[in-house]
Amino acid sequence: MAENAEGDLNSNVLHAPYHTGDPQLDTAIGQWLRWDKNPKTKEQIENLLRNGMNKELRDRLCCRMTFGTAGLRSAMGAGFCYINDLTVIQSTQGMYKYLERCFSDFKQRGFVVGYDTRGQVTSSCSSQRLAKLTAAVLLAKDIPVYLFSRYVPTPFVPYAVQELKAVAGVMITASHNRKEDNGYKVYWENGAQITSPHDKEILKCIEECVEPWNGSWNDNLVDTSPLKRDPLQDICRRYMEDLQKICFHRELNSKTTLKFIHTSFHGVGHDYVQLAFQVFGFKPPIPVPEQKDPDPDFSTVKCPNPEEGESVLELSLRLAEKESARIVLATDPDADRLAVAELQENGDWKVFTGNELAALFGWWMFDCWKKNKSKNADVKDVYMLATTVSSKILKAIALKEGFHFEETLPGFKWIGSRIKDLLENGKEVLFSFEESIGFLCGTSVLDKDGVSAAAVVAEMASYLETMDITLKQQLIKVYEKYGYHISKTSYFLCYDPTTIKSIFERLRNFNSPKEYPKFCGTFPILHVRDVTTGYDSSQPNKKSVLPMSKNSQMITFTFQNGCVATLRTSGTEPKIKYYAEMCASPEQSDTALLEEELKKLIDALIEHFLEPSKNGLTWRSV
Repeated sequence: MAENAEGDLNSNVLHAPYHTGDPQLDTAIGQWLRWDKNPKTKEQIENLLRNGMNKELRDRLCCRMTFGTAGLRSAMGAGFCYINDLTVIQSTQGMYKYLERCFSDFKQRGFVVGYDTRGQVTSSCSSQRLAKLTAAVLLAKDIPVYLFSRYVPTPFVPYAVQELKAVAGVMITASHNRKEDNGYKVYWENGAQITSPHDKEILKCIEECVEPWNGSWNDNLVDTSPLKRDPLQDICRRYMEDLQKICFHRELNSKTTLKFIHTSFHGVGHDYVQLAFQVFGFKPPIPVPEQKDPDPDFSTVKCPNPEEGESVLELSLRLAEKESARIVLATDPDADRLAVAELQENGDWKVFTGNELAALFGWWMFDCWKKNKSKNADVKDVYMLATTVSSKILKAIALKEGFHFEETLPGFKWIGSRIKDLLENGKEVLFSFEESIGFLCGTSVLDKDGVSAAAVVAEMASYLETMDITLKQQLIKVYEKYGYHISKTSYFLCYDPTTIKSIFERLRNFNSPKEYPKFCGTFPILHVRDVTTGYDSSQPNKKSVLPMSKNSQMITFTFQNGCVATLRTSGTEPKIKYYAEMCASPEQSDTALLEEELKKLIDALIEHFLEPSKNGLTWRSV
């Protein structure tokens, strides 16, 4: 690399061939500086080059993002493995190429683009700008684009794709991730997130279209092209009309004495939850003023994930106490997930887990179906769905009530696709969920939806209030009838992919090669299912019923004592997650005993299978 006498890089080096000693890196640097027209991200790479930061340049420029459980997701900033103007342009060019191949009517049907309220000043990167660039790439190719004129909840994009009969859609969001992140979430024509093989094929097309086309940077097209349409009013109206399908007690709602607090976690949810409450006949929920408006810094919370519980719900709970409100509803920043807290008689707050809320939703949606079903409706055509790492409570309800329950791989994309199949075969899907507070009541949207879920919880609480029953009391009734399902989910942070791989490989070759463990500490293991390799010891042919998922690690252990535990890697963050649940029959009502047994098993799972101190894992801390 050309240097002057002081050892600093000559300014000419930024415009000359690069000689870092790594030909792949030299090529990548050259491409970035030629293609990136965002001054801030271009300058980030130039500074690294000037300072000889070759390792960081390699990390940023010599790998590419891949599709996880929620599409492309990464930190905002310069580099081919980050979210920025250039990588979003490249991704959209690849999308265009693939969609053009798949749909002969692409130019008639168009494409939907939505965005949340994230942003990063240091990279001149915001969800709105990335959405405009996504639209510009397609408009330059004469594709009609439905670009929302303001931020929307994530579920509005899949809903719009179906309603407008578009071929696909993209939502620019990183949901509840830390403020530094952003993402590119892709929906197919069926309104569900893309699954394999589309994700692999789109990535191939992105690789073939890395150089920006003429017109791809022209975000003025968003203001000038006659092919750009704003679907906001139309989609909002249709969505709110469709919400009526899952509202069963409008008159009762309008008279309720309950007060609700809503926090939108500095994201998109406020206006939309207010409208949903109106549809259900409620007075507006009381917003948390400090968190009502969009703020890309999420300045009042340590992390913008309502799943983290009381520590991040502090402002909501204090406002509820001041307003004498018993129920707090928290939508995450892109409003596709919902957390719920209820004030108990002893003055403590109960923050429900995703699995506990699912027990309530499952009971409620089936109860409403029974009371409102048409004469010829058959319970055998009714379904509920959950991801395989979620509670088995719906399975217990289904067995007793006669409807069907099905499991999918983790990630709502699998649920969305399965719902579509069931609907096409004349079935009815009442409720679907994943344990990480992702819920879907009904089937108007084929993705998790915190807006509709918030209104349904409010209606459920108002209905129970007329009988002087709290949500917590009703949850106990559900467990007493169908069996206690006590679960615990948590995670360890691990930033080293090699360590993660070795933890799972050790489990596959535990005491000898190709042999899974027979015990975890003193707990005997009945069955092992490894979705990464497609193995399932409980099946006659030893093959997993769930599709094989080679790109992620996931092993499930079924224990003799009725506990089911899963270890898996996160599709969006550097985490090893564990999920464990005791599934008891209705006769087993000693919850203290069940909880003690679950705790011991989790301790054994961590000590014997994850070995945190040996592997340098960081315990979850909030």
